[in-house]
Amino acid sequence: MDADLHDLYQSIILDHNKRPRHYGAPETYTHSDEGFNPLCGDKVTVFLTLKDGHIETLCFESASCAICKASASMMTEALSGKSLQAAKELSDRIHKFLSADSDEFVNPATDGELAALAGVRKFPARIKCALLPWETFENFER
Repeated sequence: MDADLHDLYQSIILDHNKRPRHYGAPETYTHSDEGFNPLCGDKVTVFLTLKDGHIETLCFESASCAICKASASMMTEALSGKSLQAAKELSDRIHKFLSADSDEFVNPATDGELAALAGVRKFPARIKCALLPWETFENFER
């Protein structure tokens, strides 16, 4: 990854950490779940409102590191309005491209800000931080 792209990805992560989107518990929701990473202490709660098989609202709260909070913020942006099936497909893709040994191609043109998460692959201990919100969301599918 060239230096300019690395700097862009880092600025996206920092922005989502400092100004998380869809942060806080909504007044009403149909589902909620908590995720916890015992290795680092990250905690995240995801709130979901489903309507006719689509994500009407998706919010979160966290007591977590910058990577986890930024990932949760990007997740809420990326999944809001999608069908559960489309959300699951995107979540599966995130898991693939965050795997430390992944050769999954990340394309900023199609993956948008989510491509910034690919930089976490360089830090295997932080992959669990980035995946925690996504795994918590996936608990709704079970």
